[in-house]
Amino acid sequence: MPSTLHQHLIEALRSIVGKDGLLTSPSDLLVYECDGYTIEKNKPDVVVFPTSTEQVVEVVKLCNRLNVPFLPRGAGTSLAGGCLPVGGGVMLALTRMKRILEVSIRDRYAIVEAGVVNLWLTNHLKPHGYHYAPDPSSQGACTIGGNVATNSGGPHTLKYGVTVNHVLGLELVLPDGQVVHTGGPTEDNPGYDLTGVIVGSEGTFGIATKAWVRITRNPEAYRTLLGVFETVDDATNTISDIIGAGIIPGALEMLDQLILQAVEAAFHFGFPLDAGAVLIMEVDGLEAGLDADVERIAAIARKNNAREVRRANSEPERLLLWKSRKQAFGAVGRLAPSYCTQDGVVPRTKLPHILREIQKIAAKYQLRIANVFHAGDGNIHPILLFDERDPEQVKRVLKASNEILDECIHCGGSVTGEHGIGVEKINFMPKLFTPEDLHMMLRLRSAFNPQNRCSPAKMLPTAGACIEPSKAGRRAAL
Repeated sequence: MPSTLHQHLIEALRSIVGKDGLLTSPSDLLVYECDGYTIEKNKPDVVVFPTSTEQVVEVVKLCNRLNVPFLPRGAGTSLAGGCLPVGGGVMLALTRMKRILEVSIRDRYAIVEAGVVNLWLTNHLKPHGYHYAPDPSSQGACTIGGNVATNSGGPHTLKYGVTVNHVLGLELVLPDGQVVHTGGPTEDNPGYDLTGVIVGSEGTFGIATKAWVRITRNPEAYRTLLGVFETVDDATNTISDIIGAGIIPGALEMLDQLILQAVEAAFHFGFPLDAGAVLIMEVDGLEAGLDADVERIAAIARKNNAREVRRANSEPERLLLWKSRKQAFGAVGRLAPSYCTQDGVVPRTKLPHILREIQKIAAKYQLRIANVFHAGDGNIHPILLFDERDPEQVKRVLKASNEILDECIHCGGSVTGEHGIGVEKINFMPKLFTPEDLHMMLRLRSAFNPQNRCSPAKMLPTAGACIEPSKAGRRAAL
């Protein structure tokens, strides 16, 4: 960006958000050069912190007048480069828009600003006996606006669904600065489901500033089990058999031996470090009938050679077990200085196959790959361990990642279940969709974002949206 334009931009932004509402120094901007996908990086020219929809509108209009690209960012916990500022420009960090504006217990909805942290809403609802059902593993840090962008899931997706199933309406600042509202607190609004179209669009349709979200009554009771298995195959076969028996648990999560080492060192839950895999199996609902479900699940696990089935005997023990699972990614730092998490999806019956393939790919590229994932819905999260300071390791990680995702497609699955496409997986879109499909997606994006100024170079592979490869970037490895 030319220095005169940059200075004019800074002065104008400061007049909108105040002197404490933006970052411009190179050291500050380094924090915003990537999200949880650290392999591709680029600094924005400025980071601005609006505190209201009105300020977002003014920033967007200014960017349009100066022909400057812009994009929204939540907490930066996303894992596909969705908030990578390709080409620089203005980053709108929405973390100061953090108010819970309204809660209606009677009508079972809440209105929140985009920067509200996911867990804050559930904690706010606890005294009323309700919660917000989508619970990504980064629940304690990620924002609801970011969850909307990527249609986040989480451990309880199997029973309760992903973000789109719990968003009733949105306030969206379009790329031209116009504010629109879609949906609202009532069910089944007439007309097209624009809310459903926007959720998962990764900021390419505009900037979501508020959300009307569904709140869910807390289950009367929980039963949480830990199944210990000698092999990953036995654990994954248990998953298929539980679902095949007609039981829909609240959650089914698998951790393999490598991730268990990091989690146990961090949280001291008492995981057996010699196990090939463990399953966290939870059922919830009315008290009556839960014990019968537990007995059926335990019997299925033992039939599949579980050497032990433990039960969380208290609420603190259950919460520690879930803390161990949800903070597993943070614990990975004990295993390697860098990691890259994939987000493939396969049919549940293909889980044993895909995990065997991951083991082969790890051996081929001389990598360690840990596995922790939402097993109940086939959403795998292989964690490739490496050191990003070594370009050769980066190349091996990216080639291994590509082979894992290619195999997911070959199994009849997809390359993302909840992390999104971002910049990381653009090259996979032609493998998943026909040219006609991609053309229609581009037409839809253009209806919202005709100049492609908002979140450019994301999701869709187009001639005008090429990404300059970083030294260690995906395209440098291919």
